[in-house]
Amino acid sequence: MGRFLAGVGSALALMAAGFFWWQSRSEAEPVLPAAPLARHAALSPEALIAPEPPRATDRTREQKRFDRYDKDRNDIISEEEYLASRRKAFAKLDVNGDGRLSFDEWAAKTREKFGKADTDRSRSLTRGEFQTTAPVRKAAPKRIDCPPTTKPPADSDDE
Repeated sequence: MGRFLAGVGSALALMAAGFFWWQSRSEAEPVLPAAPLARHAALSPEALIAPEPPRATDRTREQKRFDRYDKDRNDIISEEEYLASRRKAFAKLDVNGDGRLSFDEWAAKTREKFGKADTDRSRSLTRGEFQTTAPVRKAAPKRIDCPPTTKPPADSDDE
């Protein structure tokens, strides 16, 4: 038990020393050097200001959804336009094209997914096999909030 406690204590001491060493290095060395300002007599302070970045349109989520359905762009969604996505989804499932969905047509992807997961061909899934059927979720994109600079930094060497 004494060896275990000594090992834990030394591991914590090493981690603390590494943390303090890392912190002291990050304060001493800048990550990126400061960019030198252009020193040319013809450049005015206004010329050093970065231009405004382009802005996205202020369309709401609901306006974007409306535009996806309004295929002919007449600001009216007809019943045909509204049901078009459902017709495409139905047509993908109706493989024989008879206008009716049998159970086998409706469950084709589920059967295929089951068949891929059932690696031992026992027609049943173990816990490990079932885990392979979990849906893959896309991570939400990270939002970067980086406001533009409106004034150049003050240059103290000119005084």
